[in-house]
Amino acid sequence: MPAKAILFDLDNTLIDFMRMKRQSCEAAVDAVIKAGLKADRRKTLKLLFELYDRHGYEYKGVFQDLVREMTGKVDYGIVGTGIVAYRKARETLLVSYSDVKPTIDRLRRRGIKLAIVTDAPRIEAWIRLAAMGVQDRFDAVVTFDDSRMKKPGLRPFRLALRKLRVGPRDALVVGDSMSKDMIPARELGMTSVLAEYGRIKPAKGRTDLKIKRFKDLLKLI
Repeated sequence: MPAKAILFDLDNTLIDFMRMKRQSCEAAVDAVIKAGLKADRRKTLKLLFELYDRHGYEYKGVFQDLVREMTGKVDYGIVGTGIVAYRKARETLLVSYSDVKPTIDRLRRRGIKLAIVTDAPRIEAWIRLAAMGVQDRFDAVVTFDDSRMKKPGLRPFRLALRKLRVGPRDALVVGDSMSKDMIPARELGMTSVLAEYGRIKPAKGRTDLKIKRFKDLLKLI
């Protein structure tokens, strides 16, 4: 399939974000319980992810809210312990899927323009790209701070196309979300490619193509 550009989602497409989030949260919960929070580990993890679901996975006040909901007040010694444990674990887990970097390099050698389209804040997106060692591999990076709109809004995708100077018919969108990636891609006339390896639940909806591994992209282009 001829293509001049590929627009990539970031979390669960280039990086195993949910694995990183889950294991980092487990480390944080273990740390706060060791620091004196009297709580059941399983129930604490459940509440932590409920707070993330309520406020979004980039929410910075999650540990303050966690301790407040469990004890009725914020113990900043316990909160600080949780944040430090979370950050230490995250540093070791911010890695790309194993086939991402070699595949990206091969796509670049073929002359294909590459972009990131993500809902993450600008600094968080660039931290993840730098941690993976691919911060210099993309022709455009569109974050929430750039478009001021989250997916499935069309503005982030249109901005990426404009930065790449390509039309929608010449572009692919690769992502793990049917609603946030595949539907807007098809609405704009781009080819949608579902990253099945990043899916947590079975996908419901229509997509043009599917890949089981990141490197399967090389077979499509």
